[in-house]
Amino acid sequence: MTQQDTTTRAPGGTAGAADQVFQVETHGIDPIPDEERHGSAKDLFWLWFGSNLTFTYVINGALAVAFGLSFWQATAVVVIGGLSFFAISAAGLSGVRTGTATLVISRAPFGVRGNWPAGMLNWVVSIGYTILNTVVGTLALEAFFADTGVGSGRTGRALALLITLALTFVVALWGHATVQFAERWIAYVLAVGFAALLVFLLPGADTAAAAVSPGASGWSLAFVVMLAGPFSYVPMPADYTRYLPRTTSMRSLTWYGALGGFVSSAALGIAGVAAATQTDMTDAVAGTERLLPGWFRTLFLALVLGGSVTNSIVTLYSSSLNLQVLGVPWSRSKAIIISAGVTAAGSLCALFLTDFTSSLLSFLSLLIIVFAPWGGVFLTDMLMRRCHYDGPALHAGPDGAYWYRSGFHPAGAAALLAGMVFAALTCDSELWTGPLVAPLGGADLTLLGSLVSGLVYWVLARRTVAPHTDLS
Repeated sequence: MTQQDTTTRAPGGTAGAADQVFQVETHGIDPIPDEERHGSAKDLFWLWFGSNLTFTYVINGALAVAFGLSFWQATAVVVIGGLSFFAISAAGLSGVRTGTATLVISRAPFGVRGNWPAGMLNWVVSIGYTILNTVVGTLALEAFFADTGVGSGRTGRALALLITLALTFVVALWGHATVQFAERWIAYVLAVGFAALLVFLLPGADTAAAAVSPGASGWSLAFVVMLAGPFSYVPMPADYTRYLPRTTSMRSLTWYGALGGFVSSAALGIAGVAAATQTDMTDAVAGTERLLPGWFRTLFLALVLGGSVTNSIVTLYSSSLNLQVLGVPWSRSKAIIISAGVTAAGSLCALFLTDFTSSLLSFLSLLIIVFAPWGGVFLTDMLMRRCHYDGPALHAGPDGAYWYRSGFHPAGAAALLAGMVFAALTCDSELWTGPLVAPLGGADLTLLGSLVSGLVYWVLARRTVAPHTDLS
């Protein structure tokens, strides 16, 4: 393939030297200059479509049925959850306007120092989900090796882990252009495979069975599961729009990105719903395999591996930008080595210490107490400013407009705390059950912490927060 074939091109045909396919990206959280902006909103369709072609959504759909919902009820929850990608995609406009990463922009509502705790937790969450995806991909590849006689036991598992990590790390190391390129081309292959999966699973779905009285608990848990995936992207959208030209419209940016995330997450979620009405999905991979023809087994394992890798690439890449936000004095390409090392260590523990994976998943599910309210404040601030920020001030530290009081924005901190208190009181997880869960009939209202924090922020900041006007 020639240089011309593999280069992400800027308007007019000029390639941005800092962002080329199969070359290490030189930019990190520093603002992308206008002359290096390139691409179009259409690129976002493939980014969000490819990164959400992951078996996780099949598991989520199956869980909705396990919570007592019927096929049609669970399908409705899947569709509503997928529609949340409109909010995630719209948040990417902040990257177009500022040319920098989401967790730099969030200094506006929280302050430079006030932004640090959530930035640290977000790095932990992104690495946690990268570990989980790596484990799922490794187990699928290990099963493939066992089927083909390539390897078995610890040797086969270790080889599978090495390959899965390499596929993820190399693409994320190269950076933005390669991430988009890989997501698009892997998506082409995965889309065909997952479409075949739908063809095998949907015809046998039991659409007539009634719900088993899901109640408030069943409904709320199903929504938490389906919305947690899209919500986990709230700290990321600007990471993938910061190279787009400033002329990119919000409408096109929102629609292309939202449709990409919606189509893949909804299709796979419905596949999981259909499978759960036919067989036991306690072990989702094994349960799905029982419904597939024997000749499709190997291809199915490849789909699980591919979906895990596409999702891990996105989270691992964003984690390297996150480390720069936290003050790691390295380039993005060097910072990602830290994330990759922690991912490798965590994956080793998860694969060879049997109780680690469930403990990690329980811990990550608990962190929604922080990230639902954080997302509510961030999105509310974005709407109040209409995505017009003082770009230089985001990087200016104590000399900038977003330093507020000793680096903290009181309105942002208070709103975040209010949302976290509400989320903690109404959370129903393995590690913590809030005191209001029982009086609410078992309902988990954690996600509503985002609405509480957003409303409190608007009340406290409505007189002081406004779109930035460039007077230069």
